[in-house]
Amino acid sequence: MTTLPAPAGLSFRPAGPADVPALVALVQSAYRGDSSRSGWTTEAHLLEGQRTDPESMREVMETPGTVLLAAEREGELVACCQVAREEGHGYFGMFAVRPGLQGAGLGKAVLAEAERIAREDWGLTEMRMTVISAREELIAYYERRGYRRTGELTPFPYDDERFGLPQRPGLAFELLIKPLV
Repeated sequence: MTTLPAPAGLSFRPAGPADVPALVALVQSAYRGDSSRSGWTTEAHLLEGQRTDPESMREVMETPGTVLLAAEREGELVACCQVAREEGHGYFGMFAVRPGLQGAGLGKAVLAEAERIAREDWGLTEMRMTVISAREELIAYYERRGYRRTGELTPFPYDDERFGLPQRPGLAFELLIKPLV
């Protein structure tokens, strides 16, 4: 499998503690509130409140076998994702692209870099992620990139405001899987 070149001027680096405020703002802007509505990844119709917080972001950074990847263009944070080693497979999460830049290939480049890390650096043969099952357009995006739906659902944590305030019943996370070989 060949990794596509990143859009011009895009660079990747592991995020560090000094990046936490900018990362939280980026993730929040991509998924919740009015700013998220300018991009196509918004969850504002499903969830209100926070998508993440500084403590959760630091926990991700401090988790062994995990990289919180920052994508920058001309020194400016434009996207991020979590890549983790978990029991023989990779896990992809905490994915965000600045709303005004969505649709320009940044997301594809970030996903490709995460898959490259899992495959080439860690020798893993499968990537997994969970997506809110009601997000059909987002699931279709991942299916176009080789992920398949498993039908395996995990209930949304309605009683934990750290994940947001659900605006409808029946939310669940679906496991998606992609072979990396």
